[in-house]
Amino acid sequence: MNKNTIHTASPQREEYLRKRRCKKIKIAVLRISVLVIFIALWEGLTAAGILDAFIVSSPSRCIKTIVNLFNEGTLFTHIGITLLETVLGFISGTVLGVLMAIWLWCSETARRVCEPYLVVLNALPKIALGPIIIVWIGSGMGAIITITLLISLVVTIIGVLNGFLETDKEKIFLLRSFGASKKQIFTTVVFPASIPTTIATLKINVGMAWVGVIVGEFLSSKSGLGYLLVYGGQVFKLDLVMAGILILCILAAAMYYIVSLLEKQIVKMLSE
Repeated sequence: MNKNTIHTASPQREEYLRKRRCKKIKIAVLRISVLVIFIALWEGLTAAGILDAFIVSSPSRCIKTIVNLFNEGTLFTHIGITLLETVLGFISGTVLGVLMAIWLWCSETARRVCEPYLVVLNALPKIALGPIIIVWIGSGMGAIITITLLISLVVTIIGVLNGFLETDKEKIFLLRSFGASKKQIFTTVVFPASIPTTIATLKINVGMAWVGVIVGEFLSSKSGLGYLLVYGGQVFKLDLVMAGILILCILAAAMYYIVSLLEKQIVKMLSE
C-alpha cells in the first residue's frame, strides 16, 4: 500500500474533523458567553437598583473585596490553607477508597459483610460526625482533613467497587479457566476496564472534597475560605461571602480541570 494513501486523510475524514473542531469552538464560545451574560446582568441589575447590592453583592464589589484581602496580605493565606486541606483530603480519601475497593473485590465475604454498612455510611450526613471528630482529634486542620476524608471515602469505595464488579464476566471466566490468579485477573482485565469509572469517581470526589473542607471550616477553623464565609455572614459582610464563593468556584473548576486532563492522558496512554 502506498505510504501517501496511509497518511493522507480522506475528504470525508477531513470534513468530519473540521466539523468536530467547529463544534468544540462553538461550545467554548457558548460557555464563555453564558458566563459573561450572567456577570453583566448581575452587575447591571445591582447598579440599576433592581437587586439590592447589600444582599446579593455585585461582581465589582466582589473584586474590590478580593483586592482588599490581597492588600491586607490574607488572601493567599486563606486560599492556601483551604487548598492544602482539600488536596490532602481528596488524595487520602481517594487512595484509601481505591485500596479498600480492591480489598472488597478480592474478598467476596468481606464485600457481602461490608455492603450494608457502606450503604448506611453513604446515606449518613457526615456533618453529623463533625462535633465528634473535633472532640476526638481537636479543632484545626486535622479535624477538617478527617471530615473531608470521610465524605469522599465512602463515595470512592462504592464507585470504584461498582466499576470493578461491572467488568466483563466472560473475560474473567476465560482467565480463570487458564489458571490465572486474582492478582493477574485484576491487573490485566478488571483494573484497566474500570479506569473510566475510577476517573468519573475522582471527578465526583473533587466536589465532595470541597464540601468536606468547607463544612469542616464552618465547624472548626480560624482561617481559610470557609472561615471567611462564616465570618462574613456573622458580621453581615455579604461582599466577603460572595467573594469567598467566587474564589471557591474558580479553585473547584481548576481542580476539576486537572482531573479531566489526567483522564485525557490516561485514555491517550491506553489507546497507544
